[in-house]
Amino acid sequence: MPLMERAKNILLQPKQEWPVIDTEQTSVGELYKGYIIPLAAIGPIARLIGFSVIDGGAFRVPFTYGVRGAIVEYVLALLGTFVLALIIDALAPTFGGHKSQIQALKVAAYSSTAAWVAGIFLILPPLAILSIVGLYSLFLLYLGLPVLMKAPQDKAVGYTVVVILVAIVLYFVIGIIVAQFAWRPAMGMPGL
Repeated sequence: MPLMERAKNILLQPKQEWPVIDTEQTSVGELYKGYIIPLAAIGPIARLIGFSVIDGGAFRVPFTYGVRGAIVEYVLALLGTFVLALIIDALAPTFGGHKSQIQALKVAAYSSTAAWVAGIFLILPPLAILSIVGLYSLFLLYLGLPVLMKAPQDKAVGYTVVVILVAIVLYFVIGIIVAQFAWRPAMGMPGL
C-alpha cells in the first residue's frame, strides 16, 4: 500500500486499518524502506529547519550542531523502532499474545505514525507545542497490539501500558543521546 494512503488510513480509520495490516505479508526491509525511513525523517528534518535555519525564537541552534543532532536523532529513531518491536515481541507471551517479530515491527512502525507526522510542527518553533498531537500514537498502539500480536482484548490495556512504559524509558535514553550531539561541540572537531 502506498505510504500516504497507509498513513492516512492508520490515522483516520485505525480500527479498520489494523486488520488489513495484520494480513499483509512484508519484510523488515520493505517496512523500513517504504514506511519507517521516510516518516521517521519528518521530525529531525523539521527540527533542523525550525531551530537552525528558521530562527528558533529566543534560541537558535548552530547549523552544524543541528545537522549532527538531526542525523543522530534520525538514526536513533530508526534503531528505536526496531528495539521497540523486539520489546513488543518479547512481551507478547506475557499478555497471552503470539510472538512474531514482523508483526511486532508492524505495530511499532504503524503505531508511531502520529508521532512521526506530528514532527512537522517543529518546522515553526512557536508551533512545536502542537507536536503533542503525536500522543495519538498511544491510542494506535492500544488498538494495534491485540490485532497484530493476538493478545486477548482483556489484556490489551496491560500490554499497552507496559509497552508504553518501556518505550518512555527507551526514548528518554534516545533523547539524552541526541542532546549530547545536538548541543555540544564534537570532541577534537573545532567548528562542529
